[in-house]
Amino acid sequence: MYGFSKFYRYPLPLLILSLWLLAVLLLSDQPAHGQHSVISNKEKYQSTLLAKRIMPSTLTENVRKTVLENGLTVLTKEVHTAPVVTVQVWYKVGSRNEEPGVNGIAHQLEHMMFKGTRNRPIQFGRLFSALGSDSNAFTSYDQTAYYGTVERNKLKALLMLEADRMQNSQIEPEQLASEKRVVISELQGYENSPEYRLNRAVMQAVFPNHAYGLPVGGTKADVEKFEVEQVEKYYRNFYNPDNAVLVIVGDFQTANTLETIKETFGKIPRGQDAGVISPLLSTQHSALSTPIVLREPGVGRLLQVVYPLPDANQPDVPALDVMDYILTEGRNSRLYQALVESGLASEVTASVTSLRESGWYEVLVTAGSKQDLKKIDSMLSSAIANVAEKGVTSEEVEQAKTQLIADVILSNRDITSQAMRLGTDETTAGDYRYTDRYLAAVRLVRPTDVVNVINKYLTKEVRTVGFFEPTQKLITEVSDKPDSAQTTENFSPLAPVLPSEVMKYLPPVDLATDAIAQVLPQEFKFTNGLRILLLPDRSTPTVTLSGHIQAGTEFDPDNKAGLAAFVAENLLNGTNNKDVLNIAKVLAERGASLDFQTHREGVHIEGDSLAEDLPILVEVLADVVKNSTFPVKELELHRQQTLTDLQLELDEPSEVARRIFVQSIYPKKHPLHTFPTEESLQQIQRQDVIDFKAKHYRPDTTVLALVGDFDLDKVRSLIKNEFGDWEVSGQAPTLKYPTVSMPEKIVSVNPVLPDKTQAVTYMGYTGINRYDPRFHAALVLNQILGGDTLSSRLGAEVRDRQGLSYGIYSYFQAGKNAGTFLIEMQTSPEDSSKAIASTREILQQIHQQGVTALEVETAKRTLISNYNVSLANPEELTDRILMNEVYGLDKVELHSFTDKIQKVTLDQVNQAARELLHPDKIVVVTAGPSVLAEKNTR
Repeated sequence: MYGFSKFYRYPLPLLILSLWLLAVLLLSDQPAHGQHSVISNKEKYQSTLLAKRIMPSTLTENVRKTVLENGLTVLTKEVHTAPVVTVQVWYKVGSRNEEPGVNGIAHQLEHMMFKGTRNRPIQFGRLFSALGSDSNAFTSYDQTAYYGTVERNKLKALLMLEADRMQNSQIEPEQLASEKRVVISELQGYENSPEYRLNRAVMQAVFPNHAYGLPVGGTKADVEKFEVEQVEKYYRNFYNPDNAVLVIVGDFQTANTLETIKETFGKIPRGQDAGVISPLLSTQHSALSTPIVLREPGVGRLLQVVYPLPDANQPDVPALDVMDYILTEGRNSRLYQALVESGLASEVTASVTSLRESGWYEVLVTAGSKQDLKKIDSMLSSAIANVAEKGVTSEEVEQAKTQLIADVILSNRDITSQAMRLGTDETTAGDYRYTDRYLAAVRLVRPTDVVNVINKYLTKEVRTVGFFEPTQKLITEVSDKPDSAQTTENFSPLAPVLPSEVMKYLPPVDLATDAIAQVLPQEFKFTNGLRILLLPDRSTPTVTLSGHIQAGTEFDPDNKAGLAAFVAENLLNGTNNKDVLNIAKVLAERGASLDFQTHREGVHIEGDSLAEDLPILVEVLADVVKNSTFPVKELELHRQQTLTDLQLELDEPSEVARRIFVQSIYPKKHPLHTFPTEESLQQIQRQDVIDFKAKHYRPDTTVLALVGDFDLDKVRSLIKNEFGDWEVSGQAPTLKYPTVSMPEKIVSVNPVLPDKTQAVTYMGYTGINRYDPRFHAALVLNQILGGDTLSSRLGAEVRDRQGLSYGIYSYFQAGKNAGTFLIEMQTSPEDSSKAIASTREILQQIHQQGVTALEVETAKRTLISNYNVSLANPEELTDRILMNEVYGLDKVELHSFTDKIQKVTLDQVNQAARELLHPDKIVVVTAGPSVLAEKNTR
């Protein structure tokens, strides 16, 4: 799905950049998160060339800029590390070009660009899906971008589709009305967040006379008033080749591709120079002498401070980024030490945003339990003033630069991210080489420069402060009642769009030239049972490490839920050899990252470093898993942070719905039933943490996978030296998962969260595990049912035709021991019952009538293409290698997976539909406003 962007993030394939997809892992303890964003310098421009050994060439080496006669700017960069290519079209229009009354029209137009053209009157999401393209879009302040990553033989087809919708998009009244409902549903989701509401109020005060003070996605009041003529006018004014940048990065030949571009885009006429420019042109900032205070329902106190900054091309920007890292990046940062280590705050984050016409520095603090915001604000100001007065050290500055180096290299390992950087630089800064110039400037930043920008920009006189003071909120629950409104909804789904129609409008695809190289990882097993998988990849000077330890939340005691996560999240807080600050410093000095995430069936290790710093990364990993000491002070600080996080999670409809959904499916005493509560977290003692670690952290239940620039034998020896003395004691703990029966009827549960504007629904029941013989058929079935919110049956009907949901997806989440089938959707409260009824009708339709042969072939092609594209990303590749080993699959599964998908038959998919889809035996959990309870229980 598409959406708007508030803080820019470099994307990983499959929608890391997107705000629209709430990636839910039911077998995880982590809440679902969306990605709001704008161009944040912390992950965008922050980079430096401090040493040729790290990055010998510039980021724009091999980039070629071509401007067609019609004004289209084309940026091409050949990268031949994998047979994939990304195509991105960036339009120089965003919310910056709006005004009150039409706020959100750029975002609305972005949605309409998927609705079809005069030549192809069909939802473009279906065409992208049929190509197997990982495609999406976003709207930001300065630009609107559309991107897709595909196998290289589909490059021309993707270019033809983008050229078609640049000039021929149709905006029909009925489709606009439907999509306005979708956009409003999206905005209601953001309104659920106190952070979003506070940010909107503060930004409006900072930029009272400029569109940067307006919310990027718009407001419900404005969206409701959009007319076809308004949206068409915006399309004609801004969607022209001379206002666009086409970026292509990947495995292609430049000369041939430029000829294709001239054929597809070259005939599109220039614009008429009638661009609508907002009258809100003043970037003069305002500052309020007193804080903005929002007293609204919620549970967590928030402090937001915004300081105006210059635009992206001003010379102070590099020093501002270094300053930001010194203030907020990591455990050793100044504001973390002043606010979090003191217990005043549970979290502090910040970002430098540099845009085309202005910028700002935003600090967001989540208060600790029972802490006063005025006191936190005073401490924040004092900490910044102290830095300005006493200065920063050369060591701090050099460490910040090192972190910037690693960030830029590690964020540019996949072609989608590389193209995003080029597109952002060209549309925001006006020069695709911006980052190269920026890198040179960062290299020259000195301690005095950091102090100067603090004194210049971070003064109390210019800042705007916002407080979010929550009012008391209670969650009530209506449970275990058949939902008569859902079962009696008068709904008759249209016949699904025929795949033959999709194929009719799909551009021709070039014949594939060569298959993807079948390189397999080398596997080694040490005498203590530790397994490692190594795959050298010299394409970038980096290494990606993924790991799995069988120490997940399935082992949590009932009365101490949260213990497994407590252990994993405190591993980095001190060992026999180093305290928490030393560990953080060792990693920060190298720009390396190491993180532990607790899921149901295991602890996932994520690590990244530059290639030559791999020994440091492995040394720290080995030290913390073998020698962690869990200091009392750090445990108690972590407990308070976790309690605050829990309060915030239980204010999110998505998290409340997820919890109750899982607990409605899996009974008490089942390993998947337990979730942390305030009581269970308070019960956990240090000895519990020590004992759990000793029992469950074992080499014989640990797997490590590494992909990157290394010598096979040297890395094997390195890991053996660091982990070889990790001893095994006794047998590894095991669990027996009880059989869980299906519900006998529709079970409806409606937790009520007062004053939320959007509802979140989960529907489903127990599913298949990874070893089920129907697994691959289920994947094909799911792709047809709800694997994509634009091209699937659910997406086409519930989201696209009826406009009832901003996003609707289905999943077969198949673990080692259990599986869950679920459907997730976000709706306006008044649309929830109809969306649920429509969904059940579609389930019934497929259950009884099955799917078609052409649907199966299209779904298989999509799954195979998406899988091949994912293997071009080092993080996804490493995780695939890791989880294949965790599941006990043969290492050739890495490449035989696509063969297994290809062999799935129509009969197998329809049999899976009969056996795995049960519309009348389903748990339905909808979390949201109280109106739901009034409608759904009678």
